[in-house]
Amino acid sequence: MMNVIARFMKDESGATAIEYGLIAALIAVGIITAATLLGNSISNLFNSISTEMAPAAAPAAGG
Repeated sequence: MMNVIARFMKDESGATAIEYGLIAALIAVGIITAATLLGNSISNLFNSISTEMAPAAAPAAGG
């Protein structure tokens, strides 16, 4: 019985999995934060580009 407990105490694979889980969670929080902060700016940029390109695409669509 003591051998099983000693082996369990030395096993660090669970700690490694928890560490990887925490790292993945922190990365996800960073991505969500960046997307939230930059979302409107990027949307406005793509809308501006679309507005600028619309006149150039109009003759091609009509022909």
